[in-house]
Amino acid sequence: MVMRQADINRVRIAVNNHLGNKVIIKANKGRHKVDIAEGIIMETYPCIFIVQIGNKSDDTMRILSFSYTDVLTKAVTMTLC
Repeated sequence: MVMRQADINRVRIAVNNHLGNKVIIKANKGRHKVDIAEGIIMETYPCIFIVQIGNKSDDTMRILSFSYTDVLTKAVTMTLC
């Protein structure tokens, strides 16, 4: 699979269009490990985007960052809530 800059720009625009929306993130951590979390897309930058994850059990917040290439290569999948 060849990644093109146009493909990365398309992912960047799609993420930017959903800024502030709730998403479910599934991140492939390798060796059959998958992290699933629900959060809000907080900010976008030229190479990464930031998702704020809330923990309902103790009201803490985590900040996670992902690259657009992670989404393009399907290491990270996002579903709108």
